[in-house]
Amino acid sequence: MAFNGDEGKQVTLTEASAWTENYRNANPTEIKAHFFGINKINSVLQQTGVMGIRFYYGQEDNGTRNLILVGTDANENDMTTGIIIETGIPCPSKCGVVNELNS
Repeated sequence: MAFNGDEGKQVTLTEASAWTENYRNANPTEIKAHFFGINKINSVLQQTGVMGIRFYYGQEDNGTRNLILVGTDANENDMTTGIIIETGIPCPSKCGVVNELNS
């Protein structure tokens, strides 16, 4: 099945908060989230042929978990010769105000 750019599903805050709570309960000392700036995300999305972004889980040499973002084409292939983004801002320590997703 080819990607068409409409993959994914919008969820409710109730669903999302339950899932993030499950993760936090199972991993109380781990990073909760990563923030990536709009300019970095747009640099991936604006590449010719991109249908979306695939997020890979990664782990740095020191054990810190991270996310790797790479553009993906309509044939479901990672665009590995394009822009690949990492080094998002982790939460904690930059989590914003306490809310249903991060507390």
